[in-house]
Amino acid sequence: MAESLATRLQQDGHLEFVGDRKAFVEAIDQAITGELSLEDKLNGEVRQMLKAYEKQIEQGQVDYQKMFTMVKTKLVRERGIIL
Repeated sequence: MAESLATRLQQDGHLEFVGDRKAFVEAIDQAITGELSLEDKLNGEVRQMLKAYEKQIEQGQVDYQKMFTMVKTKLVRERGIIL
């Protein structure tokens, strides 16, 4: 993905390499991986928070997916995270 993005930026004239292309691609890859890891951590945190509502979810009183989305959206907004 990072390689494709670097190629596209260069082809579209948004980027001109003056240094090591490989280092740039690796930096993009690390940034993408970091963002995905952040979202994975956030999802884990939301799952942990929803454990408090296990009984209500099992009894059908609470829709897990709606609650998950609602809690995740709230945390994203509170923390200023861009997904």
